[in-house]
Amino acid sequence: MCRGFSAALLRETKVERMEAKMVKATARHILVETQEACEALKEQIEGGSDFVDLARQHSQCPSGKKGGALGEFFPGQMVKEFDQVVFNEEVGKVHGPVKTDFGYHLIEITSRIE
Repeated sequence: MCRGFSAALLRETKVERMEAKMVKATARHILVETQEACEALKEQIEGGSDFVDLARQHSQCPSGKKGGALGEFFPGQMVKEFDQVVFNEEVGKVHGPVKTDFGYHLIEITSRIE
C-alpha cells in the first residue's frame, strides 16, 4: 500500500473519530503576508477595532468577504498550525500571529464543542 494512501486513510479515520465525539469549532481569521502586518492588525483589534471589519479590509483569504468567517469544522480539516490553536486555545480571544504555508493568521475562535 502506498504511503500517501495510508496517511490519507489514517487522517480520515482520525477525523471520523473526532466527528463521533462531536469535537467541532467555528472561527474566523485574517490572513496577511507578513508577521508585521499581522501584529499591526492585532494591535488595532486590541485597541477596539472590529475583527470583522478588518478581515473584510485586509484578509487575503476569500473568507475575508464574510468577515473572515470559516464556518464549522472538525479537527484535521484545517492545517496543523491552525488546528492547534482552534482546538486548544481560549474561545473568544484573538490568537496569533500564526504562521502557515499560506501566510500569517489572526484567529478568533468563536465557538468550540468538546
